[in-house]
Amino acid sequence: MTATLSSDVALTEQAARRIAAILANEAPGAVFRVAVEGGGCSGFQYKFVVDPAPAADDALLEQDGARVAIDPASLGFLTGAKVDFVDDLMGQSFRIENPNAVSSCGCGTSFAL
Repeated sequence: MTATLSSDVALTEQAARRIAAILANEAPGAVFRVAVEGGGCSGFQYKFVVDPAPAADDALLEQDGARVAIDPASLGFLTGAKVDFVDDLMGQSFRIENPNAVSSCGCGTSFAL
């Protein structure tokens, strides 16, 4: 059963708009997956992919047309985090403000606990 996220993870308005735009080009039922994997220069790294559907045990966040799926293992690392989308001189990217991370690298996709 897919759980619905409440205050576990938040999306900014910019992130929700960008995710909704990405999913508009996908098949109905598709989700934007946010995951945490081992690796990167700080020990853990964020991964963003589009999946055709959420897994049975995913937590699901729905906001303004955005559907975000997070697996149970990743959710433990992301509790209290905020997903943002930035478009600046350095380019466009999703960024995560994670209160659980004690440090992160300059690229913004890798962090340590």
